[in-house]
Order: sequence, then structure tokens, then C-alpha cells
Amino acid sequence: MAEGRSPRSGWRQRLARTAAMLGLVTAGVLTAPAAASGATAPPYLTLEATYGAGTVTNGWEKVERYADTTAGFRTEGFPADGRGDQDGKRVTYFGGVSRPSSGRFLLYSAPGWNTGSRTTPVLLVHGANDTADRAWANPGESGGYGCGAATCPSTGLMQYLSGRGHRVFAVGFAHKQGDNLMQAQIVGDAIAVLKARLGVDKVDLVGWSKGQMSTRAYVSSLKPAWGRAYAGDVRRLITLGGPNGGYDYPYAHGWAHDFSLWPECGGKVNAPSPHTHMTCYGTYTAHPELSMTPSGGQDNYPGQRQMLARWDGVYGVDGAAQDWYTTYYGGQGLYTAGTGIQAAVDAGSLIAPLRAAGVPASVTTYLLAGGSADIVGIFNENRGPSDGVVFVSSALDTAGVPTVGGKATVATANHLELGWNGTAAAQVATWLS
Repeated sequence: MAEGRSPRSGWRQRLARTAAMLGLVTAGVLTAPAAASGATAPPYLTLEATYGAGTVTNGWEKVERYADTTAGFRTEGFPADGRGDQDGKRVTYFGGVSRPSSGRFLLYSAPGWNTGSRTTPVLLVHGANDTADRAWANPGESGGYGCGAATCPSTGLMQYLSGRGHRVFAVGFAHKQGDNLMQAQIVGDAIAVLKARLGVDKVDLVGWSKGQMSTRAYVSSLKPAWGRAYAGDVRRLITLGGPNGGYDYPYAHGWAHDFSLWPECGGKVNAPSPHTHMTCYGTYTAHPELSMTPSGGQDNYPGQRQMLARWDGVYGVDGAAQDWYTTYYGGQGLYTAGTGIQAAVDAGSLIAPLRAAGVPASVTTYLLAGGSADIVGIFNENRGPSDGVVFVSSALDTAGVPTVGGKATVATANHLELGWNGTAAAQVATWLS
């Protein structure tokens, strides 16, 4: 999701040494895991590097970098000021590249990945402007407020599940706001690796926020023209605060969302704006690189646009917000200008296509919503029951989901807490078991 994180949330770009300097890189085609399990790994996947003890942080046992050589993957657009670049240890894991091609991905392995008592492995898929490290293993990696609360824990769902015998893995995407159809192909790649390594037929998927889009697109065979269809290898799909019914938060509250984004206002958060122009401190400026819709030859937030759906017919629009009308419906407002939500939906929302494609009946789906709109430092979604960003009714929407295993709302969790809140973790563990 846009996540709406404030500058205080700690999302800052950090430098790291390259993998070559560390001298801990191994490379080659993925053949050893296949030989170990008797399975065959896809020929289009190459294992480029492995990082283990002494290099990997946040409680993971190892991190691997893979490349999918399928024609069609590309390097997506990144904002020029670096706000969307890979940061921290991820730069190391991506071989010193801060803007990798979307055909590359990271596969994280938790302690117990090869000894856990649970048969079906679990693949965790993080959301927008996030990483597998912060999302699942160390919610406090970004400091206070980065996890949705004033203070953040140092362990997350990875440790919770691993400690209960689950074989836990996580995928790390090359682009934090990338195209969900390409990322769905990466989810399929990660599953293919796990099947080859562990000799299993099926995997359980947990998709948080934007991660719901790629996991659901994978099992629904919603794909690029060059992509591969679902391989029938998912047992259970669990969504955490996923916009199953879409979301319109960036458009519904005027320019309130923009102050943490627009550079002239001091904004640095890596999230899209519903506007192309805005006035900050008396200066009217254009920032097409931050636009939700393609603008000025730039398109840096396709994954956000794909999650959009209109909710004005259900919950209205925040009429008390500055430029509320033109922000939602398009045009020149008092301080801002933009094309409106419908233009963005028309430019590539995936909500309707996902519903139409449908989750296979063989995949039991579970939906978890947060019920607390109390994310510190942002303007929370307040037009109806929400987790601060996604409406509860959207997170629990089952259109196109024929086999629902369960639905639940964690009243004490906001959108950024769903990956580590104790009640949420216990619910996920129950569904997996």
C-alpha cells in the first residue's frame, strides 16, 4: 500500500558494501537443490549469490539472490531522488545494485527451514515500500513509528512461525512499488525453488498488504502476456490487510497524503501522489515522478495503481479536506492538480481482473483485517471501519474467492502492525495449522 509513512518513520537510504567486497558470493545455475530433493528446478532460474552466517542479519539463516532470465522482465522506473532504491543490507544482497531489474529477487530462509516439523513450507510476501527484513523479521529496523506504533519489536512473524515448527521463507522484490504481475511471476519462481529444494508439491502463501496482489495474481494465473500460468502448487493463501476490494485512500482525503511525499514540503516517503502539481510554501511545482498515473514519461508506482478501486459510492469522499473534490475527481484545485482516481483506475487497476480471474477452488483462502485506524504520524482512513489505510470490508472481500477457510478482524492492529501483532500472528499460525 502507499502505507502513508511519515518522514519520521525512518525510511532513509543507507549504503552498504558490495557482495564482491564481502567475498561470500557463490554463483551458478540452481542444480544442487534439485539433486538433493529429486525434483527439477526451472532452467530459467539462476542462483547468483548466497549470503550466510556472519553476513545475514535480523535472525535469518541465509539469503539467496536469484535471476529469472525469462524475456519480459525489465528494470522498472525509480524516482530520481533515490527514495525508492534498495537500502541497507538489501543493496549487498542485490550485488551492490540499488536499482535492480525486476527479474531478480531475494529468497530468505529462516532457522529451521530444513528441520521444521511442519510439512508444508510457508512463503511470506511483503507489501509496498517494505522489505522482507523489516516486514517479517525486525519490525523495528526502521526505528520508532516504522512499524505503526511509537515503539517497535525486534522480532516478527518469521520468528513466531519458525519457533512453532514451520519451515519459513520470504521473498524480497527488486522494486518496492513494482508491477504486481511481474512480482506474481517472482512468487511463482520462489515457490519453484522451494519445491526443488524441499521435495514438496505445495506451499502456503502469506501476502501482506500489496503482497496480497502478487500472491493472488499468481494463483489466479493473472499474468503478463509472456508470463507463466499458475502451477497448482499452493495449498493455502492468507492475506493480511490485503486490498481484495481495492482502496482509494490516496485520493479520498485531498492533499493531506502529500505532505510526506512532496519534496518542497519536506516529504521523502516512497509512495505515489494523486497529483502532478502542488503548491508548497507558496511555490507551485510539478513532480511527475511521484504521480500515481504515468506522467511526463515516468511511471514509478505501477503496483499502487493496480490496487485502486473507487469507494466513494460506499463511504463518500472527505469533504472537509483541502482540494477534496479535484483530488478525487480530477482537475485544478486551489493548491493541487491531478487527473483523478478514475483515470488512474483506467490506467491499470487489477482489482476487477483479479475478481474475474478468481482464486482456484483448490486454494483455501483466509482473510485477516486490522480494525484499528491509529497509525501514528499519518492521516488515517476515517470514512469507515479501516486499519488506517484499507477498509475492513475491502480486506475481507471474498468476490472471486470460492473456498474461504476463514475471515477475522484484529481490532487492536492497524495496517502496519498486522505482520507482527501477537493476535494476528496467532491467527495466522492457527490457519496454517
